[in-house]
This record gives sequence, structure tokens and C-alpha cells, in this order.
Amino acid sequence: MYGWANQLFPLCRSITGEGTRKTLRYLQQLMPSMTIHEVPSGTPAFDWEVPDEWNVHQAWIKGPSGQKIIDLDDHNLHVLGYSAPVDRVVGLEELQDHLYSLPERPEAIPYVTSYYERRWGFCISHRRRQQLEPGPYRVYIDSTLAPGSLSYGELILPGRQREEVLLSTYICHPSMANNELSGPVVTTALARWLSSLSDRRLTYRIIFVPESIGSIVYLSRHLQRMKQRTIAGFVVTCVGDESCYSYLASRRADTLADRVIRHVLEHQCEEYERYSFLERGSDERQYCSVGVDLPVALLMRSKFGEYPEYHTSDDDLSLISPAGLDGSYCALKKCLHLLEHNRIYRTTVRCEPQLGKRGLYPTLSTRDGALKQRDVRLMRDLLAYADGRRDLIALADEFGVDAATCIARANTLVQEGLLEVLDEPR
Repeated sequence: MYGWANQLFPLCRSITGEGTRKTLRYLQQLMPSMTIHEVPSGTPAFDWEVPDEWNVHQAWIKGPSGQKIIDLDDHNLHVLGYSAPVDRVVGLEELQDHLYSLPERPEAIPYVTSYYERRWGFCISHRRRQQLEPGPYRVYIDSTLAPGSLSYGELILPGRQREEVLLSTYICHPSMANNELSGPVVTTALARWLSSLSDRRLTYRIIFVPESIGSIVYLSRHLQRMKQRTIAGFVVTCVGDESCYSYLASRRADTLADRVIRHVLEHQCEEYERYSFLERGSDERQYCSVGVDLPVALLMRSKFGEYPEYHTSDDDLSLISPAGLDGSYCALKKCLHLLEHNRIYRTTVRCEPQLGKRGLYPTLSTRDGALKQRDVRLMRDLLAYADGRRDLIALADEFGVDAATCIARANTLVQEGLLEVLDEPR
């Protein structure tokens, strides 16, 4: 995953354009079954429409001495996202109106965009900005804003059942590692693992979209089916560093996605940060909006907007690590594994069943027997609480154990005819 991020980091992505297509084509090599879709500019999507496509080829500023003081070739963040083209000579005072910097992080280049109002501009470290001298400056941005299309990737992995799990990540930020690339590379790794499963129970809808406008466009095309079939969903972003895990709830805060994230984090780490939907900021805004109401939540490391490097050039490849990516991958994989095995169970016998005659109860008080007693206690607890109204995660929460440890025991009891699986609570 870290190697993939290294390969993708130099690409100049935006909500449309060739950099985004190159990103999708790279990911398609890792997931050959993924399809890339193009939605023409001007296509309506609820209250929005697909904007003109933006591409930038060169962007620089030459100072009074004729030397370049800013160059897109040095860093993709140097140009204002969706900047209009410009080729002019301006004085320092006018130039300042088109520069963006961060006084609180004087060495960092900020990430600034102007998607829906045309303007030109450059982003610069505040330290460099303070060093600018009076004089003529040549400003040059070779960009195009013209009818084109919005690109997104989609991978549908069918299962035995029509119920779906959504994995959504975005591919629109240029040269940022945690806020951008950690999401696509972890999602790609999860997609490859899911593709390798020989017998999937659930269906997986995995999408790589430009943030906000991409999810809005996707929902405008698929909302009816997604509302009918989606049982849980995750926006995958900010999963590359090694900070404390974070959980951002869905608007309802009690969906299956919320429950499985909370369960996994409570059994995987000593503590984690909790955020409510009031602190939303990524594509959960669209998936959980009124009238859409999909069960979507977020499991992250450092939450977007909360870490100091966010939306700056300091969010580089040194901020993420193989260990950080792997930890997030494992946590999300555990969530998906539990969803695959999360069923509603009901005991089939009156009173406690006779486990001994089925070879499920130890007859010797040995150390191994003591260890097996834990399994016996777990099976007895499952039989005592499986009333046909709670799923496996709820039962494990009741027992205070990791639901992953309940899967094998529940399967054993189903095979012995002591538990039955229900499609709906009764």
C-alpha cells in the first residue's frame, strides 16, 4: 500500500481531469474488474451539475530578476485548484490578491481550490511570501476549463445475498498522503482481499469518486438500489498515519456500520477518539443526508481537519507509514469480516441442551479442559441469549467479548441444530 501511494503521489488530481483518470487507471491495474465511468459536464445531479473539466499543464511566477519563485513542477499545491488561465505581468500589490499562504504554518504550502467560481491564483509558503520584493512579476498558468467529464471508478463484487456493503473513497486531492492517498490504497487492498474470497455472503459496492460532487453524482445514478440494499457503508479516508484511531458516527449513530466500528475499536485498541455527525466533513455528508439516509460511518486514524498537516504540503509521504496503513487495513478488514458472519440467531431447544452427548462438553478437568470451558461458556451464553432478536455483534457486546471469537462457536451450534439463522429479527 505504501508503494502504491508513492507511485500516485506526484499526480496532479482534482475533481475532474487527466490526473484523476491516471489515478483510476493505475488502480485499475491492481483491480482489473474495476470499471471507469465518465459523466459529461453539465449532467444534473440533484441540486448540482457536473462542472467543466479542468486540466493544468504549467504554472509559475517569475520575480523581478526573471527567476521562478513558484513552479507547479516543484509541487502540485502551488497552483490554486481549478485556477483559470492567466499570462500577465503584475505588480506585487496586485499579486498579493492572488496568493494564498498560512501564517500559522509558515513553511507549508496550503491546499486551496475554487471549483465553482472562476479566479486565478497561486499557493505559497508564508515564509516565501514575506520575502517577496516590490517589482514586476510575470504570472503564467496554462490551464483549460472546458466541457469534458467527471471520472469515477466502480467495482461490484457480488455475493450470495443481495444485501450490500459500501466502501467509498475519494481520488481528487493532489499530492497529499493521509487525507488523500491513504484512502484509495487501503480501499484497493480491501477490494483485492474481498475479491479473493471464494464464497462471499454479502455483495460489495466499492467506489473511487471525487469528493462531494463525485458521491453526489454517484448517488443520483444509484440511490434507489442503494437504499434498498445497503446494510452498512464506510468512507475510507485519513487511514495512513499511526495516531490514535477515530470513529465518526453516521447521522443516526446507531446503524450497523456504527455498531461494527465501535465493536472492533473497543476490542482492538485501548482508546479511540469519537466524533458525532455534527463534526462531519467528508462524503458521509452526502450518504447520510436527509432523503438518502444510508448507514455510513467512518473509521480513521487522525480525523480530517484535526491534524496540523491537514490540507497542506506537510501532509506528505512522511506522514503515513506502512504500519499505519496496515493497522487501518486490518481494522477495516475485521469490520468486513464481522459483517460477513453477522447473523441473527435463535435457540431451537427448550431449556439448556445436552452438550456432552454432542461432544461439546469436556469430561476431564485438565488444563486443556479448562481452556475448553471458555468455549463451553461462550456456547452456553449464545444459547441463553439467542432469542431471534439480536445479531452476533449485539450478543458479543452483551457478553463483553470480541465477536470474532463467537463466529466458530455459533457455526458449531448451527451445525448441531441447536441454533438457527434468521433472515429478520422475530
